[in-house]
Amino acid sequence: MSPNGSDRSSRRPMRRKLPQVLTAGLILATATGCTYKDFPRLGMPTPVTEEAPRILSLWQGSWAAALATGVLVWGLILWSVIFHRRSRTKVEVPPQTRYNMPIEALYTVVPLIIVSVLFYFTARDESKLLELDDKPAHTVNVVGYQWSWGFNYIEDVPGSDKDDAKTSKDLEAIPDRFRKDFPANAGGVYEVGTPGERNPQNGNPGPTLWLPKGEKVRFVLTSRDVIHSFWVVPFLMKQDVIPGHTNAFEVTPNKEGTFMGKCAELCGVDHSRMLFNVKVVSPERYKQHLEDLAKKNQTGYIPAGIEQTGHEKNRETNNL
Repeated sequence: MSPNGSDRSSRRPMRRKLPQVLTAGLILATATGCTYKDFPRLGMPTPVTEEAPRILSLWQGSWAAALATGVLVWGLILWSVIFHRRSRTKVEVPPQTRYNMPIEALYTVVPLIIVSVLFYFTARDESKLLELDDKPAHTVNVVGYQWSWGFNYIEDVPGSDKDDAKTSKDLEAIPDRFRKDFPANAGGVYEVGTPGERNPQNGNPGPTLWLPKGEKVRFVLTSRDVIHSFWVVPFLMKQDVIPGHTNAFEVTPNKEGTFMGKCAELCGVDHSRMLFNVKVVSPERYKQHLEDLAKKNQTGYIPAGIEQTGHEKNRETNNL
């Protein structure tokens, strides 16, 4: 058989398989279980806080930029493949272009512009999302530990006459820049979870964190052992919970319901069991829940975690 005949015969099986490959790709693209209403969110859940749409917008913009870049790159590749493929009759090397300064400048400058634009929008939104009010309406110290979560509600709750949050030894791990914003006479109440605990309403595993709808909540994140990550899925926001370092962010829930939360950092053998629930209710129902915790003698605070490291203490002092 001639070399040309051999080439044609080797291409036939690939041509026969091409419709099957395209069909399989179409099935994978359309069998995700999403409705047409889900596609604009590009896999993100429906936001349930006032801050989450900013995150969703950044996510959508990043996908749009990635798609535009991909179309450009794929287009150039296909153009080269179609119009610069080797001829069957001519096997000589085509003319080579070297040291074309405009082209070299183009493929150097364009990626820098793309990265700079993505960096600008990311830095802008990150700065806005991590802004902290001087006096948040509510403060919750989220304590991560192997293998569950504890929640210190730093509030002035009737029936709680324990140590004030600003002087409590259990909260010594939280630096002064956060403690100074704690409300006065905040005896507080707490919820401590176990991996085997379940939400009584829906049976989902883990303890339940209660939040008021329409009121800003600051989460102060501390760890007792290793690095965890506090992630409430429909908040579209997560942040690491680091021993010896305190992180914080604020959200304003705007939809009532019970939502899923989990640890998003591989923290050990039972990492998958570090689940929790977030229940958003009316402010009146939230206040009643805190009073119910006080009646159960869950007053005061559970230990917040590992004390700030020397390096972190110096950093906090320099930032005050």
